[in-house]
Amino acid sequence: MTGFTVRRFGADDWRAFREIRLRMLADTPIAYGETHAAAAVLGDDIWRLRAARNEEPGNIGLAAIDADGTWLGVMRGFVDAARGPMLVGVFVDPAARGAQAGVADALLDGIIAWAAERADTLTLHVHAENPRAIAFYERRGFRDTGERLDYELPPYGIEYEMRLAIGRDSQA
Repeated sequence: MTGFTVRRFGADDWRAFREIRLRMLADTPIAYGETHAAAAVLGDDIWRLRAARNEEPGNIGLAAIDADGTWLGVMRGFVDAARGPMLVGVFVDPAARGAQAGVADALLDGIIAWAAERADTLTLHVHAENPRAIAFYERRGFRDTGERLDYELPPYGIEYEMRLAIGRDSQA
């Protein structure tokens, strides 16, 4: 896929962020720790605050945007006090998925560059029943840490913790 750009997003982008967040919750309900029904009733002020978080220190939100202005995908990161940089809120529209499209890879490249300025690893949690996402992360070098977390919304289950080494020593 050509013709898309990746850029940071923030408070001014709240409407587009809301739209893609609702799409992602409908597409993959086991991936985000929130239900579509709960998110759909949030007011505009909440969406502004959510989008504005990406402008705060230790946070980033990246969007892949098509030439016509359509948001094709998003990825976010934040620095967790215990784990360091965390990858969260990963979504690519079904029409823009796949290695050939390059959307997920371009977004992840941006998050990795952001994380590398802060630590030697990037960590994520992924539902065990999301093999497409797990395969993408493995292709990009993430490894299962063995840590398991309970997923607290139906259909419940577990999440795997995966980590990518991004420090100089990892470039063997």
